[in-house]
Amino acid sequence: MKRVHTSRLLTLLLTAATVVLLGAAMVNYHHQHSSGLPDDGVRWSDAQEKIQAIQITPGGPGAKAGIEVGDELQSINGLATDNITEVTRSLHLVGIWGQASYEIVRGGEIFQARLILEPLGIEQPLIYYFEWSLAITYLVIGIIVLAKRTSRPMVRHFYLLCLSSFVLYAFSYTGTLTRFDRFIYWGDVWATLLTPAIFLHFCLVFPRAKLVSKIRRQAAKWLYIPALTLLVLHHLIAAGTIDITSWPLEVTHMLLNRLEYALLGVYLLLGAASLQIGINTNKNTALNQQRKWLSQGALAGTVPFAAFYVIPFIAGWDIGPNQSLVVFSLALIPLTFTYAIVKFRLMDVDLILRRGASYALTAIAILILLYGTATLLNTGVNAQPLQDLSPSLWLLSVILAALVFNPLRNRIQATLEKRFYQERYNYRRTLIDFASTLTTETDLNLTMITLSERLVKTLGLSRLAILDTARQPENNGMLQLLHGVKLVDRNGKPIRSGAVFNLDPFTENFDCSNEKKPYYFVEDPYSYKDDTAGHRSIRDLDLHYYVPCNIKGSPIAYIGLGRTTTGDYLSSEDLALVLTVAGYFAVALENARLVSSLEKQLAENARLKDYNQNIVESLNVGVLTLDLDDHVESWNTQLELTFGISRTQAIGQPLMTLLPPGLVRELERIRDNSETRNLYKFALRAEDFPNPFRPPLPLNEEMSVRHEQRTLNIATAPLIEKDFKPIGRLVIFDDVTERVDLEDQLVQAEKLSSIGLLAAGVAHEINTPLAVISSYAQLLAKRVSDDSNQEEILKKIASQTFRASEIVNSLLNVSRTSPHEFAEVDLRQTVKETLALVEPQLRKAQIEVRCRIYPEAMVILGNAGRIQQVLLNLFLNARDAMPQGGQLLISDEVKHGTAEDFARITVSDTGTGIEPTHLKRIFDPFFTTKSRHRGTGLGLAVSYGIIQEHSGRMSVESELGQGACFAIELPLISTKIHA
Repeated sequence: MKRVHTSRLLTLLLTAATVVLLGAAMVNYHHQHSSGLPDDGVRWSDAQEKIQAIQITPGGPGAKAGIEVGDELQSINGLATDNITEVTRSLHLVGIWGQASYEIVRGGEIFQARLILEPLGIEQPLIYYFEWSLAITYLVIGIIVLAKRTSRPMVRHFYLLCLSSFVLYAFSYTGTLTRFDRFIYWGDVWATLLTPAIFLHFCLVFPRAKLVSKIRRQAAKWLYIPALTLLVLHHLIAAGTIDITSWPLEVTHMLLNRLEYALLGVYLLLGAASLQIGINTNKNTALNQQRKWLSQGALAGTVPFAAFYVIPFIAGWDIGPNQSLVVFSLALIPLTFTYAIVKFRLMDVDLILRRGASYALTAIAILILLYGTATLLNTGVNAQPLQDLSPSLWLLSVILAALVFNPLRNRIQATLEKRFYQERYNYRRTLIDFASTLTTETDLNLTMITLSERLVKTLGLSRLAILDTARQPENNGMLQLLHGVKLVDRNGKPIRSGAVFNLDPFTENFDCSNEKKPYYFVEDPYSYKDDTAGHRSIRDLDLHYYVPCNIKGSPIAYIGLGRTTTGDYLSSEDLALVLTVAGYFAVALENARLVSSLEKQLAENARLKDYNQNIVESLNVGVLTLDLDDHVESWNTQLELTFGISRTQAIGQPLMTLLPPGLVRELERIRDNSETRNLYKFALRAEDFPNPFRPPLPLNEEMSVRHEQRTLNIATAPLIEKDFKPIGRLVIFDDVTERVDLEDQLVQAEKLSSIGLLAAGVAHEINTPLAVISSYAQLLAKRVSDDSNQEEILKKIASQTFRASEIVNSLLNVSRTSPHEFAEVDLRQTVKETLALVEPQLRKAQIEVRCRIYPEAMVILGNAGRIQQVLLNLFLNARDAMPQGGQLLISDEVKHGTAEDFARITVSDTGTGIEPTHLKRIFDPFFTTKSRHRGTGLGLAVSYGIIQEHSGRMSVESELGQGACFAIELPLISTKIHA
């Protein structure tokens, strides 16, 4: 705490001293330009203990009064003049344009010379203005350093150097010998002696006393002794304590000046040399570069000044106008100091200079405006414009200046910044507006690309990186590079997005809430020389600033920035812009992550929904969900195929408008909100549906509701939430029509089996009497061969006996289950051969045969004779169904199944057709639609059994009056598909 108070007190004292010295310098400048000194046109010397004229200005007051070189001055207006000081005092007492009476001694004679004193010219040489510019430069640099780095080591020392240099170059006494002029004189003397000592001290211990050798620290303490010795000597001589009356005052003054300038030159050279020796003695690259610029500037400024001005001046040589020009080389010292500070950007010099320049130009413009206005208002001969203003006009001018100052300053500052930043000016002005638009962007990659491009263009960056702080387990807790611009590692290889870096050396202890330094600064990345992951990462990235993107006080990313393309560090104004942009980018990044998370969650939900939907769609049963008001909420594809009603039509519709009323009533009857209920083998027909949703004529007989009756098994269950609250119903429709058909076929097979058992039991009993009857009938026929009538009767008996025997044999064929020998059978060849057998009969019956049998083989495993028996039966049945003639269409095709392929043979006729009530019994034994004496009803039953023996299927379709179509499907063992 004591150190803090001491620091503040020292800063306050320096500030007060600066104000006093700056005010004194400005008053002194005013005196140098506004008030001339009385001049008699004679240069007097007090050598040899007398005042003697050594030079006469032609045309001056002395020359006009007849004063000549060598004349001795005794008094002026009766006041004795024993030395040069009394001459100057007497001239000031007379004043400009005053009349003075000189008592002159020439050749031992005394005479009076009367002359009018004229003003000494007040025009200053160019060097005077140069020194003033140099003084202002030192003071501005010092103020900037002190304001920005008050707590840094050696800052006050550096400021003291700048302040003393300001006094050295700004103070110039007028010779009026007033108290103020004496203050200026002694200030100049002190500055001349102390400035080189302070400079050498600064150079010896730069950048910090603790970092230099003990010898340098000791030398820095002793170097003030010569300066203080000369200062004390100067004061003692001026006070008269040391008697030098034997020396002329002019000689004494010249001797002291030579000693002081000798000390100035020696100390400046020693300071520059010490800076040069200290180069590359520090590990900090930026510090070494800064020391290099300081030493080179000091050498370039001091060597010419010492060689061509100080040494000739000490030697007593006359300093000519050309030699005086080397004073300009001293400007290299503050210029290189400024360049070193700006180049290596330890402070915001350029920023402060621009702002200071804007304030200064604004003040100058207002003063010019005020002075010009006052001049116009006061046009008298001896008018003094500002002094003659009334208090009311002064007050009005102050108010107007206050009103105009800020707008004018902003305009000037904008102009300066536009010239400084050039093409980057517009980017800087719109950067914040651009950053605010980032929060509306949800595409993270696009956000990072546009942000990086804008920052690089606005700040002129050499490299940039955006690092993610979301430490994923796969990254081993390191930061991941999201996006980079011009990033290469220490080996020159490009650094790609996705690379990971360990920045724990500063991120672990970094305090994002620190308002004074809300970012991390790496002055020299290559100073991190350890072979650790963290140091390697810092060297590879080669970034100097890491600006956190904070959300709720925690960084979610870092924006890493390098130097500018010109090698400069960023200013505080640049960093303020980046910090503002980082805040917007943090929000944009968080929004993008939230959107990405939501998108992933939505995608996952959609995937789960699709997965569940696929499960429902993959079921071979219809699934229907209803809300509590029996409105449809879901309708799967199987229902679309079963009922012919699309999902779009069904969703949102009441159930009673979609399905037959009878079905809806049954569903309501079995409704139960606590358990599953079932409805078995519900018969459904197309004509039962409401008109808007009545299915059209079916295109797919296997999947659509057909005009014949369909059979459904229906299950209904309550649909509940996780908390068992009912939200609707789940209804499942299982089309079991084919299953029922298979069951009917099984019943049919069981009938055939029963008939087979019956036939096996009675066949022998029937065949024996039939054989006896046939034998006796034949025997009697031989005996009565002479009687034709009786013979005819006996033949009829034998014929009917044979017919009865055939019926018994057919019955045995139906019941026969013993396997026949199977071989490869060309089904198409068998069709052709069978058709050739019945072709004469078909032609006789006026039946046109149309075949669509392809020439390629269609091979099955079976018994050719048995297959031919089936085909023959179908052909003859078709003939019998067309007593008036017609068309018989025979076609084949290959059907591809999931497990095996089938050969399909269809036999269609244009006969009378089969009644719908007879279709289900058409394959029953002894069922026939023929006349009583034309059919036994066993042909189709036998054929059905043969096809089943061959692992095939046999079906029929028919409409009364439209003919019939029988289809046979048999498994193929070798399929050749027709091209």
